[in-house]
Amino acid sequence: MEILLWLAPALVVTVVAMVWVSWVGRDGHGEIDRDVAVERLGKALAKELPAGTRRTTSPARDRSTGIAVRPSHGSASTGDGTRRAS
Repeated sequence: MEILLWLAPALVVTVVAMVWVSWVGRDGHGEIDRDVAVERLGKALAKELPAGTRRTTSPARDRSTGIAVRPSHGSASTGDGTRRAS
């Protein structure tokens, strides 16, 4: 039983952290009215961004699937129309 005493500090820290998180995250702590929150969001979305900070869409790039595919015809064909393993 004495060998488990080294776990006591970690247990105390864990319990204190759990109590602190439950106190900070309780209902009503820092809560604002829903209508006020919606009004703030509407103002923020309606605000025009400065010209230098507008995001432009990046050009669509060809997405690689990670699989190499050999062409079915090309300079590596044998001429008789059959494909051979290399």
